[in-house]
Amino acid sequence: MLSEIIIVVVRGIAIGSIFSIIAMSFNIVHNATGIFNFAQGNIFILGGFGAYILANQVGLETWIPMLIVVSLAIAALVALQGWITLLPLRSSVEQDSWLISTVSISVIIAAVMLLTQGPFAFTVLGPTPSFRLLGSKTPGAYGLAIGAMVVWFLVLRFFLRRTFTGLAISALSQDFDAARAAGLPVRRLQLIAFAISGLVVGSVGFLVAPVISVSPDSGMRYVLNGFVAAVVGGIGNNTGTLIGGPLVGVIAMLTAYKFGGAYQDLASLIVLVVILMLWPQGLFGRAAARRV
Repeated sequence: MLSEIIIVVVRGIAIGSIFSIIAMSFNIVHNATGIFNFAQGNIFILGGFGAYILANQVGLETWIPMLIVVSLAIAALVALQGWITLLPLRSSVEQDSWLISTVSISVIIAAVMLLTQGPFAFTVLGPTPSFRLLGSKTPGAYGLAIGAMVVWFLVLRFFLRRTFTGLAISALSQDFDAARAAGLPVRRLQLIAFAISGLVVGSVGFLVAPVISVSPDSGMRYVLNGFVAAVVGGIGNNTGTLIGGPLVGVIAMLTAYKFGGAYQDLASLIVLVVILMLWPQGLFGRAAARRV
């Protein structure tokens, strides 16, 4: 019994790592634009479809180049999505058209996948071998998920704190008008933020394709849990996602273990409500001044 709980917790952390990465992609776009890209769930699944189409049952010599190709292609696609989303906005928070735009693009991505690939979930066989955990065979993609969470956290931390472009994107989260007055190319930086978010979720969707549901209707689950992870950790705070994602993942897995998989999303929503009631800024978020 104890060993089963430990396995569930470890797998929950692995699944939560995916939620954490989606939360990071939320954060970088939100910090640069003030909006949430609710298409991130299906963009993540798009990475999984890329693995199914281009790198299913192949060796590392093919898998790694295809990972790079798919990740860059999705980054370019999300940059285009960002341009479309931001086009009607004088600044990113003056109107609410971004909400309709991001949801609409998510629906379009799901519809295209449905029309071209069908309604069924696809099985992807990756090159990473399984490993033993307390005598139980565990897919290697779970290890990749945890590793990807740590690597992307460190990469984004370095980029946002040590590079000129990253510092400029971070400055946008403080004051759009001041950044524009200082001569920063605000719209270009925002599109770069969209592209980076696509690179993050697209690459991870490709990496963990063997352990996720690669189907047109599964994006909603990932965007929901990624958003909950972002709220738990504190919107805009990538450090908080390292706690928020695994926490949501463990709760979801324990719920599935005790009550069945149909209750996983309900458990995530309960976590969201509790956090918003007790800690509106999230566990690691900070209250910010707002001009009215």
